[in-house]
Amino acid sequence: MNAFKPGSPLPLANPLLPTMYDLPSENPKEPGLPDQFHDWQPQLLTQTFMPPTVPIEQVLTAADLNIYYDPNNPKYYKRPDWFAVVSVPRFVEGGRLSYVRWQEGRSPLVVVELLSPNTIEEDQGLTLRGQQPPSKWEVYEQLLQVPYYVLFNRVDDMLQIFRLEAGLYREQSESRLWIEELQIGLGMWRGRFADWERQWLRWYDSEGRWIPSDPERAELAEQRAREAEQWAEALAQKLKEAGIDPDSL
Repeated sequence: MNAFKPGSPLPLANPLLPTMYDLPSENPKEPGLPDQFHDWQPQLLTQTFMPPTVPIEQVLTAADLNIYYDPNNPKYYKRPDWFAVVSVPRFVEGGRLSYVRWQEGRSPLVVVELLSPNTIEEDQGLTLRGQQPPSKWEVYEQLLQVPYYVLFNRVDDMLQIFRLEAGLYREQSESRLWIEELQIGLGMWRGRFADWERQWLRWYDSEGRWIPSDPERAELAEQRAREAEQWAEALAQKLKEAGIDPDSL
C-alpha cells in the first residue's frame, strides 16, 4: 500500500503525458444535467463508504469527476456518477480537477452508475462496441478493469451488480455486493436521506449494520452527549443525597 500523505502532490508516471492540470475538467457541450437524485445519492454513498481495512486518508470517493484512462488518447474520459479508489491520497494539493489514471497509478475499485434514459444503453453495455471513443462498459471492463460495477435504476429500484471475472463482467445473482478485501458491502436501504423517503444505495459493515451517514453521526454524538450529561446530573444528585458535595470532588 502506497504511503501517501494528505495534501501531497500526485506522482508523475510519465512527465511527457498530460496531467489533470492540462486536461479539461468539464465539457459545456455535454447534454443533460444531474437531477436531485443524482446529487443526493452519491452524497450518501460517500458518507457511508468507510472501509475499516484502509486508512481514511487513502480512500478517494468522487461523483461526476472525469476519469482520463488512455495515455494513447489522453483526451478520452468517462464521468461516472460515483466511484471509489483505495490506496491513493484522499486529498491532493489544490484539489483534484479530474482523475488521471496514468498519473494516479490505480483504477477505481468500484463504479456506480445511476441509470437514466439518455445513458442506460451505454451503462448496460448495449451500445455498439469497438467504436472510438469506447463505451463506458468497455472502458470500465477492458481498460480500467474496475473490479466491481454497479447499476441502479431508481425508477423501479432495480440493482445490478457486476464482478470482473477473467477479464469480463459477470452479473451476480446476490442482491447485495460484499467486497471482502475492504470488509464493506453495498445494498438497498429504505429510509430518509436529504428529507426524501425512498430506496437508496448505502454501505454496510461486516455485521450487516448500515454505516451511519453524516447527519446520523451528528445525531448520535448529540444523543451520547445528552446521555452523559444526564448521567452526570444523576450522579451529582446521589452524592448530594449522601451528604457529599460533588463540587468538592
